[in-house]
Amino acid sequence: MTVRWGFIGAGYVASKAMAPAVHATPNASLYAVASRNQDRSATLEPQVVHRSYQDLIDDPLVDAVYISLTNAQHKEWVLAALNAGKHVLCEKPLAMNASEVGTMLDAATRNKCLLVEAVWTRWQSRMQRMAQIVKSGELGEVTGISSAFTFEGDLTDNYRLDPSLGGGALLDVGVYQAHLWLMLLNEDVSFSIESVERTMGATGVDLTTRAQLQLNNSVAAQLLASFDMPAQQRIEVTGTTATMRTGEGEAFTLWKQPSTLLIGEAVEHFEADDAFALMVHGVSAAIEAGESTIFPAASSLCAAEIADAIARFNN
Repeated sequence: MTVRWGFIGAGYVASKAMAPAVHATPNASLYAVASRNQDRSATLEPQVVHRSYQDLIDDPLVDAVYISLTNAQHKEWVLAALNAGKHVLCEKPLAMNASEVGTMLDAATRNKCLLVEAVWTRWQSRMQRMAQIVKSGELGEVTGISSAFTFEGDLTDNYRLDPSLGGGALLDVGVYQAHLWLMLLNEDVSFSIESVERTMGATGVDLTTRAQLQLNNSVAAQLLASFDMPAQQRIEVTGTTATMRTGEGEAFTLWKQPSTLLIGEAVEHFEADDAFALMVHGVSAAIEAGESTIFPAASSLCAAEIADAIARFNN
């Protein structure tokens, strides 16, 4: 079986990463695209260009829908696709808040459809190796996870600065770090917030968020998310017997580049891979097999609950 994908949205990630990934994946095909601009949709080289999102969802030949709209639009179109019996891969963050995620998960269960949050970093070979090392006990008991994802640039007229569209650094790049914690801790995380520092922008979104949490009553977690600071990506995991940290290559947005991982004094090397293609293959394979999940749906709900708690917290 080849899974016939329909794309709702034809922005940068859809055109530069996801469309090539689908075209390169043997068990997937890019059947249809719908976006605000039909000419732009056509540049992704689908078999069909639909005039509207609803037309794509109503197309009986679409097996699965990839959604890459603004965060505030995710709930409407995820639910529309699920209720039409389509499997869904939706860009991160899955929703604006945990309540919306819960509604989506209920719809996926009710319609017996697969719903996956497109946290593509989970498919990176180095990231998966990090989770494997933690699970093996090579670091001893994990006592700390420190991470940062920051960048700066001209975001004029960008949805990231619009609170009504789900803007802000926490939802944009903080979500990667919440999923990191879940992946490293076997998808089983309880949490308490210890402190949060924010720099707010003129439009009412957080330009920078720093947070310290306790995970599972034993792991000190530090998060730094910003699009108002010089570019920095790092991950460091401290254990009772060794420390692991990312070396060469971006900690989160590593794509088609070689990288290294430092474990104590040892260095592991990773060849370049395409995590978007690996994600498309994995999700398509799960659809073919009739599986209900890739990583636990509860992880997307927990990541949203973490983001909600950080956003609400006042020192």
